[in-house]
Amino acid sequence: MNDYKSSSDFKSSSEFDYDLFVIGAGSGGVRASRIAAGHGANVAVAEEYRVGGTCVIRGCVPKKLLVYGAHFAEDLNDASMFGWDVPVKRFDWSVLRDNVSAEVDRLEGLYGQTLDNNKVTLIAERAVIEGPNMVRLASGKSVTAGKILIATGAQPYMPPIDGIEHAISSNEVFGLEKMPGRIVIVGGGYIANEFAGVFHQFGSHVTIVNRSDTILRGYDEQMRDRLLQISLAKGIDFRFNSTFDRIEKREDGSLHMVMTGCDDIEADQVLFAVGREPNVGGLGLEAVGVNLGKRGEIMVDATNRTNVASIFAVGDVTDRIQLTPVAIREGQAFADREFGAGAPPIDYANIPNAVFSHPPIAGVGLTESGAKEKYGTIKTFTSDFRAMKNVLAGRNERSLYKLVVDAATDVVVGIHMIGPDAPEILQAAAIAVKAGLKKEDFDATVALHPTMSEELVLMR
Repeated sequence: MNDYKSSSDFKSSSEFDYDLFVIGAGSGGVRASRIAAGHGANVAVAEEYRVGGTCVIRGCVPKKLLVYGAHFAEDLNDASMFGWDVPVKRFDWSVLRDNVSAEVDRLEGLYGQTLDNNKVTLIAERAVIEGPNMVRLASGKSVTAGKILIATGAQPYMPPIDGIEHAISSNEVFGLEKMPGRIVIVGGGYIANEFAGVFHQFGSHVTIVNRSDTILRGYDEQMRDRLLQISLAKGIDFRFNSTFDRIEKREDGSLHMVMTGCDDIEADQVLFAVGREPNVGGLGLEAVGVNLGKRGEIMVDATNRTNVASIFAVGDVTDRIQLTPVAIREGQAFADREFGAGAPPIDYANIPNAVFSHPPIAGVGLTESGAKEKYGTIKTFTSDFRAMKNVLAGRNERSLYKLVVDAATDVVVGIHMIGPDAPEILQAAAIAVKAGLKKEDFDATVALHPTMSEELVLMR
């Protein structure tokens, strides 16, 4: 969040109240705002909730802190094999919850400070688009802007099920009063599997309910199968090809779920993690003629411009790739292009991804099936091993690394892994895939021993 120093000669216009008006102070909106202001633009941001957006306030940052907290459960169990005597192991959810909340507050303050330092006007109100160059604030005031950027992100989808009011989404997880003894998590994607690992490590009995028979659709098949095997071995239950008829709340506060496809389920909490939908409700987009897609996503071109020339959108609200770094890059490119010296088109190929499950999954590039479909003939190289730490701890959990190679060119077109610290390792490895390096380049690299990451250059 360092200040951006611009060599741009952009001159602010007096025709409008602002050169740029941003709706939404999440990752993409904040980045676009401060970069545009660094180029000399007069910028305002309207945010009706909290500065920082989903990632900082109720998404990847607090979730990752819960993941860190959950890791201590296994680490403390393993400590005795490494010579440590831990006589008492007790988890206090309220301590972690409150500490995470305090860290979120701190980060929100930093984001607000960044906007202030860059002379961006922060308006703590809801804004609605009234015209191509006009927005109306909740206070009733209307302001004009040369360009309007929508960066309102996405929100959890809650299906229209009888009794859905008794369920929670990922938004409410971080404020739970207590850990549920039994929790049902609905969905098979990364959010569902991440929270399944967290709640399991914190002592809850976890049941995942999925309407299909596949978790983590779109991820490499071997990685998701390995996670399923490990999750089952840990004691996480799965109910596949199952759907909800209704949710009933008992007098004691417990929940009874009437199911189709499996037996009814009793639990203390039910968390729906079945996807996120663009947050476009009540923004006035239809009235001004902005085109929306089938899921309500804002349709934009390669420059993030909508069909209305003065209105743009970045991040999850466009429903292209719902990742914070993508929103940030789109926000920067927009600001550089519209107020600076220009910016090249964003390359959406080979974007690394991670699932912070237990253990985590990380991948970049094509999966094995995707590579076969694109190239026809491919080679795969795998390493299936126990991490050294797991061996000494007596833990049977195995890691799996895979290289996917185009047989015709020897280019590594995909890397996929599941195991401790996989996301940290993959970030560096993703550079090799992005650069189009070959398998022989991996082979020529001397291993760093003893590490898990050395397996990436030892596969033959």
